[in-house]
Amino acid sequence: MRLINADCIEAMKAMPDNSVDSIVTDPPYELGFMGKSWDASGIAFNVEVWREALRVIKPGGHLIAFSGSRTYHRMAVAIEDAGFQIRDQIMWVYGSGFPKSHNISKGIDKAAGAEREVIGKGADYGHQDDKEIDQEYGFKADYNITAPATAAAKQWDGWGTALKPAHEPMVLARKPLEGTVANNVLTYGVGGLNIDGTRVGTDDKWQATGTQSAPSQTLQGGVDGSLNVSVSSTHPQGRFPANFIHDGSDEVVALFPDTKSGAIKPYVRNKENVNVDFLQGTNEVEKSFDYGDSGSAARFFYCAKASKRDRNEGLEGFEKKITNDNTPPGTKGSNSLRAGAGRGGATANHHPTVKPTTLMQYLVRLVTPPNGIVLDPFMGSGSTGKACAYEGFDFIGIDQSAEYVAIAQARIDFATNDKLPL
Repeated sequence: MRLINADCIEAMKAMPDNSVDSIVTDPPYELGFMGKSWDASGIAFNVEVWREALRVIKPGGHLIAFSGSRTYHRMAVAIEDAGFQIRDQIMWVYGSGFPKSHNISKGIDKAAGAEREVIGKGADYGHQDDKEIDQEYGFKADYNITAPATAAAKQWDGWGTALKPAHEPMVLARKPLEGTVANNVLTYGVGGLNIDGTRVGTDDKWQATGTQSAPSQTLQGGVDGSLNVSVSSTHPQGRFPANFIHDGSDEVVALFPDTKSGAIKPYVRNKENVNVDFLQGTNEVEKSFDYGDSGSAARFFYCAKASKRDRNEGLEGFEKKITNDNTPPGTKGSNSLRAGAGRGGATANHHPTVKPTTLMQYLVRLVTPPNGIVLDPFMGSGSTGKACAYEGFDFIGIDQSAEYVAIAQARIDFATNDKLPL
C-alpha cells in the first residue's frame, strides 16, 4: 500500500508505464460542493489526468470513475478523449437522497418583500425516508411550513428547480487491448471482468447446465430419436452482475415489484407432430425449464451508503470536525447531487463524500485480477484503499490533502489488521 500526498497528475507522471492493473476512483463532481475548491477545479474534466491514467494502466486494464448526474458527460468525454474505450455506465441508485430544489413560490414572495404566514412545522432529515440513519449522522433541519403571500407566489406554489437526487453514475472504461482479449489477458493479466467474483447471491434453487435425453421425442425441425435440451438455470454463485447497484431502500425496491418475466415453458413435437408438454406422457423430461427471472431489486447488488462505523473505523484519537455547515436543504452548503450531501455533525472522518467500503470492494473485485494493483488518483479518505486491504489487492492512492491522506492511512491500516470484510 502506497499513499502519496501530491497533485495527481504530477504523481502519476512519476509512475512507470503499464504499472497498475486497474483504476477505481471517485473524482470531484465539479459541483462546487459546499464551496470546496477541490470540487470546482475542473480536474475531473482535464484530459491530461486521464492520459496519465491511460499510460500507467496496463493494456486492457479497466477504469471505474464516479461522477454526478449533471457533470458525468464532461468527465466521460475527457476519459474517452484521453484514449480509453467507454465500455458501460454503472448506476448506484439510492432512495435516501433529499431534494435540493429552490422553492419558486418562496422566492417570489421574498423578492416582493412579502411575509409568509407560518402554518406548521416540518423536519427534514436529509434522508426523508430513513430518519434513524440520518440521526446517526446528526443532521436535521427544522423548518417552517408557510403559505404563499402574494398572488404570483400562489400561482407558482408547488414549483421548484430540481429533482431529488437518486443515483450516481460511474464510467466503466478500458484501455485498448493489444490483439485479442485472449492474447491480452495472457500477456498482461488484465482485459476482462471478474463475473463469477461479483455475482449477486440468490436463494433460488440451482440446476446445473447440461442436457437431458428423452427417447422417442424430437425437437421441432430435428431428426427422430433422442432429445437433447440444454438446461439453463441460475448459477450456483448467484446472478450475473448488472450495471445497476442499489441501496436497498424501500423507495428503490418499490421500483422493482416481485414479478416473474421471460418464463418459457418448452414444448416438443412427438412423432405425430403434436405438441407435447415435457411434463406429460411416458416420455416426459424430468425438468421444468424456466428462463425467466423473479424477485425484486434484490436481484441486483445491494450496497447502502457509508455507515458511521465504516467512516470512522481506525480513527480513534483523530480530531472530530464538522462535515458541513448544517444549513437547511436548498441553501448554500447542501446544494449538491452528492450521495453524502446534507450530512453533518462532528466526526473523525469529516470528508463529505465518503463511499461505502462494501461498494468499493465490489468494484475493485470486478476489475482487478488476483494480487493486482489498484490505483486511485483521487483517494479522499481512502475507501478504495480500505476495500483493497480487505480484498487482498495492492493499492496506490493519491490525494493533494495531507489531512485526508492521514485519515486514509489510518482507515487502511485498520482494514489491513482487521482482515474481516464488512
